[in-house]
Amino acid sequence: MYEQILYDVEEPLATIRLNRPDQLNAWTNQMGTEVKHAVAEAEADSRVVAILLTGEGRGFCAGADMRGLQSLTEGGAFTGGGGEALADASPGQADMEEGFRGAYSYLMSVRKPIIAAINGPCAGMALPIALCCDIRFASDRAVFTTAFVRRGLIAEWGVAWMLPRIVGTAHAMDLILSGRKIDAREAAEVGLVNRVVPHDELMQFTREYARDLASSCSPTSMQIMKRQVYEGLHESFGESNAKAIRLMGDSMTRGDFKEGVASFMERRPPKFPRV
Repeated sequence: MYEQILYDVEEPLATIRLNRPDQLNAWTNQMGTEVKHAVAEAEADSRVVAILLTGEGRGFCAGADMRGLQSLTEGGAFTGGGGEALADASPGQADMEEGFRGAYSYLMSVRKPIIAAINGPCAGMALPIALCCDIRFASDRAVFTTAFVRRGLIAEWGVAWMLPRIVGTAHAMDLILSGRKIDAREAAEVGLVNRVVPHDELMQFTREYARDLASSCSPTSMQIMKRQVYEGLHESFGESNAKAIRLMGDSMTRGDFKEGVASFMERRPPKFPRV
C-alpha cells in the first residue's frame, strides 16, 4: 500500500517509519499523503493505544526533499509524486479548531497520543512535524535544526507559534534566527524533547512507554486531556478552568471512572475500553 513509509501494528502501538533512508527520509508530498493515511488507519484501529512516528535508517527526517525545493526555485511545484491511489484520509476530531487540522498540525487533533521517536537528524520542516507530536523521545545521536533562515525561508508550518510555547521565547528565537544545529542533550535542556535515550534503546523505551499507557491509562481520558491541552493554548485560564469543571463532571458518569477507582481499591491493573 505504501511506497515511502512502513506501517505496522504491534498491540498496543502502531509504528509509522519514514522510509527513504538513502535520502535521510527527506519529506515529499507522497510521504505526507502516506503518513496521513496511516495515522487515520491507526486512529481507527481499536488495538492501537498510541502511535509512534520515527525514521528508517540513521535519520528521522532531513526536512523537505532538496529536489523539490530546487524545483520551487525554478518556478515549479514541490511534488515528490505519488500517493494518488490512497483513499482520502481525515484523521483527527473534525470539530476541533481549523488550525489544529492543517497540513501537519492535524496530528494534534488525532484522538490518540502520538510519540515521535527521533532517531537521528531532524531538520527543517521535520521539526514542526515533530512538534505536532504529543511526546518526543530522542536518541542520543539525534541533532536538530530549524534551517529555514539558512535557505532564505521563514519559520514555516506553525513553528513560530509552537516552538516558543514548548521551549520559551528566548530559546525559540535562538533556534529560529540562527538555524544552528543542536544535539540531543541541548534539545532536552531547553525542553524540545521529553527525554534522551541511548540510541540502541530508543525503540524499546518507546514501546514500553506505550505499553504502560495501554495497561494503566484510560484511552478516553487521554483523548479528552490531549484536546484540553491544545485548545487551552489559546484560551484564558477562566475559559479553560470552566471547561475542566464541566468535563470532570462528565468523566464521573463514565464506566472508566468506576473501573479506575475499583482497580485501585482492588490493587489490580485497570481494564479500560479502547477507543
